[in-house]
Formats: sequence, structure tokens, C-alpha cells
Amino acid sequence: MSAGEKAKAKTEQATGKAKEALGRTLGNERMAAEGQMQKSAGDAREAKEKAKDAFKS
Repeated sequence: MSAGEKAKAKTEQATGKAKEALGRTLGNERMAAEGQMQKSAGDAREAKEKAKDAFKS
């Protein structure tokens, strides 16, 4: 997994998790949903990179 893509995935996951928690705390369902989507996007990016690495070996 390239370092840049790995960092993007982790940043996206962390940002999404924080946004989701803040949205839930404030009672803002839209913000919570956006955070969950962002976190899922980071998870998908990480999975894609791991799959690419698996096929390189």
C-alpha cells in the first residue's frame, strides 16, 4: 500500500468518525450520516489498497 494512499485512507476514516460523533452529539442526523459515509469511503480506500498489495505478491 502506498504511503500516500494509506495516509489518505486513515485521515478520511478519522475525519468521518469525528464528524459522525459530533453529529450524534449535536443531534444533527445529516452530519452524522455524512461522517459515516466519509468513514466508509476511507474503509473502502484502505481495502482497495490492501487488495492491490495482495495481488502484487
